Amino acid sequence: MTSIVTGLQGEPPQGHPKGYPFVAGRKNVVACAKHFVGDGGTDKGINEGNTATSYDELERIHMAPYLDCFSQGVCTVMVSYSSWNGRKLHSDYFLLTQVLKEKLGFKGFVISDSEALDRLSHPYGSNYRNCVLSAINAGIDMVMVPFRYKLFLEDLTCLVESGKISISRIDDAVERILRVKFIAGLFEHPLTDRSLLDTVGCKLHRELAREAVRKSLVLLKNGKDPRKPFLPLNRNAEKILVTGTHADNLGYQCGGWTATWMGDSGRITIGTTILDAIREAVGEKTEVVHELRPSADTFASQDFSFAIVAVGEGPYAESIGDNPGLIIPFGGTELISSVADKIPTLVILISGRPLVIEPWLLEKMDALVAAWLPGSEGGGIADVIFGDYEFQGKLPVTWFRRVEQLPVHAGANSSDTLFPLGFGLTSKEEGF
Repeated sequence: MTSIVTGLQGEPPQGHPKGYPFVAGRKNVVACAKHFVGDGGTDKGINEGNTATSYDELERIHMAPYLDCFSQGVCTVMVSYSSWNGRKLHSDYFLLTQVLKEKLGFKGFVISDSEALDRLSHPYGSNYRNCVLSAINAGIDMVMVPFRYKLFLEDLTCLVESGKISISRIDDAVERILRVKFIAGLFEHPLTDRSLLDTVGCKLHRELAREAVRKSLVLLKNGKDPRKPFLPLNRNAEKILVTGTHADNLGYQCGGWTATWMGDSGRITIGTTILDAIREAVGEKTEVVHELRPSADTFASQDFSFAIVAVGEGPYAESIGDNPGLIIPFGGTELISSVADKIPTLVILISGRPLVIEPWLLEKMDALVAAWLPGSEGGGIADVIFGDYEFQGKLPVTWFRRVEQLPVHAGANSSDTLFPLGFGLTSKEEGF
């Protein structure tokens, strides 16, 4: 998290006071550390759920990354929709004011998540004035109100005039917001520098993104025969089958929070799909056959050197992405099985999390790569599967066998899982 902060804001000078915001210049932007705090520890991983834990554990596990961000001058902190031991974070005075601002010494401003105040009452959005009261008094400095901003302003004004929200609380919020704006130079330069537009998505950026793809791929299986690793693939093979819902879908590679909130399918931006990358990587005499779902006639030819099956999840964000079954969607399991029965097969799994891979299905595959959400630069996948670069990625989580095992904690209940935390082969290694 800290490296993202410095990448956006710039490196603060030695001796910069911890907790104070920092922005290096006009080519840098304000960063936001989120979501404070514990939303990664909710029961069953439910979005906007409840993190049931002691304060000591909350501090030790969930607050630790924020300390690094504060030392690097992060300007803003966004509060989580979730709850801590049943208390909504957006109305938790102890965590937002006593801990975040006072104990941890954060001097930037605290911002709400979108429409978070509406979530402080039941039914949703009711008794709005009380929601405003509890959030502002808890320590929220800036409120993200996309729709009911007129009502928000009316209620906030009334609460201040009645004394229910003190002027000192307003002064604290204003001071923090102005501090960040001064640091960012917004009064001297209130508009963006449009001369920088051509820099976004430039060759250097895409090369860096491609490198990130290469380094994040995790090789989970490499060959059925211990003496014969399946990868790297032969780029000069006579004929290759490329198939699957994710083989030629840039939107699926990018996932949610991209062109739209939920993401989308298709050519949502400039980029290279897995299919594009394979076609660029193979030899001039190699025939690449692409079918979304191979027909019986395609299989009947029986002259493919190997198949590359790219399957996975569609784009999603937040609660809409909740999936209690975590199976490979779009008939991915069936497609892998049907192809692997007939052709030696590399499976590339595109997903934001581990999915259920049945043991019988894993046995059928010749190789399996977890590619996560590689984004626009599918060339990073071709770089590694054809052997120009070595696999480096390791699993950041334990890969479960069955959803009933969740949550899985490394070293606790992780003995009967599919792949352990930190697992990842190289192309010189075979098996699984």
